[in-house]
Amino acid sequence: MTSTVTRTQVELTNARARIVGERDGLLADAIVWVVRTSAIVGRAVASAAGVLGAVITPLGWSMLVVTVLSLVAGYVLGWTEAVVAGWAAAALLLIASLYLVGRIAYDVGLALPTNRVVVGDRAPGEVTVRNPTRRRLPGVRVEVPVGAGLAEFAAPSLLSGDEHSDVFVVPTSRRGIVPIGPVRTVRADPVGMLRREWVWADSLDLFVHPRIIAIPSMSTGFVRDLEGAPTRDLTQSDIAFHALREYTPGDERRNIHWKSTAKTGSYMVRQFEETRRSHLLVALSLSEADYATDEEFELAVSATGSLGVRAMLDSRTVSVVASAETPDFAKRVVFSARRLSTVGRGRLLDDLAGVETAEAALRLPELAQVASEDTAGTSIVFLICGSTVTATQLRSAATHFPLGVDVVAIVCDEGAVPSLRRVADLSVLTIGYLEDLQRSLAKRLAT
Repeated sequence: MTSTVTRTQVELTNARARIVGERDGLLADAIVWVVRTSAIVGRAVASAAGVLGAVITPLGWSMLVVTVLSLVAGYVLGWTEAVVAGWAAAALLLIASLYLVGRIAYDVGLALPTNRVVVGDRAPGEVTVRNPTRRRLPGVRVEVPVGAGLAEFAAPSLLSGDEHSDVFVVPTSRRGIVPIGPVRTVRADPVGMLRREWVWADSLDLFVHPRIIAIPSMSTGFVRDLEGAPTRDLTQSDIAFHALREYTPGDERRNIHWKSTAKTGSYMVRQFEETRRSHLLVALSLSEADYATDEEFELAVSATGSLGVRAMLDSRTVSVVASAETPDFAKRVVFSARRLSTVGRGRLLDDLAGVETAEAALRLPELAQVASEDTAGTSIVFLICGSTVTATQLRSAATHFPLGVDVVAIVCDEGAVPSLRRVADLSVLTIGYLEDLQRSLAKRLAT
């Protein structure tokens, strides 16, 4: 009897557990369904809100609110004028929506005659609208984002195959990289409550290069390049002759000195001192603290470009580096430098078009420390900064480079009288205008 009661209790307990488990399972399934449904509804609502937000302008939203409030207040309070105002607003919204019906079948293109200009030069752009269909298309408004601005055009109604072009001018009063486009066409009602956009051509970048100046070639005097400064390393072929020695297997036959060979009766070959080809390093500080004004920084960028381009024209090896910026999340200063492209004149000026000062960028002494870590073969270093850098900081920056490396600091002080002075083993050249760099280097080369 006792065993029967016990078995019955166990069965009841198991049955109760199954019921509770099924209930919990249904509850869990219900929760999962609610979560998934909420996510789907949320995405649908967000998508609808995005579509509506792209079509309805602030004025349209205001008119929609007026419509709802007027109709509710009019019918609840029995206010006839409010009902009339509400239906009038609704009619305006309905009429405005008719302007958005249909598809724009235009072909729209964007073109720039050149994507590189010098600051201050004229930079035109052209937008072309063509009707590729067999029917007449209505007029359309064309918008072209130009940097932070917007160029707007009204394209007329076009017959089949017709084309309409508009020219706009990109502002180039300041150096930089100006994004242009993408071009979009807009259909909107006359009041401006609703608008619909179509994006056509891809965006383009216009590089506004800094102004540079032709400075004297540094192939003589200041920088010895072709014949270079001979080192104590001996080599089998170079320019600086050192001595004659007996031929050993592996020597090049073109270096055999035949007159000496005839006199001695054994092969004699020429031996040379290895010459060092000049390697120029230009370091540009991007720290806000190193410049008193924006004009000083623009002068520094122009000086950097002038030196780099001159070195390329002289077929010299040149490296151009700029201060790197410490990320906001970093707990301490990150010592690194950004290397600008020296593949060609255009690539260097493209990179210089995009440089900007930053509060967290390395200052000149730290930049010099980073740049000095890769000075193999470097013969001349140009450190470029603004007027706020002290003589002590300049000397500190110069000490990072080994002996035998000529360090020249170019201090950009807008409007200052140009000067050249020595601070220990450092040459400090102060320029007030870009033309001062040309004249000062010419004098330096003559000394």
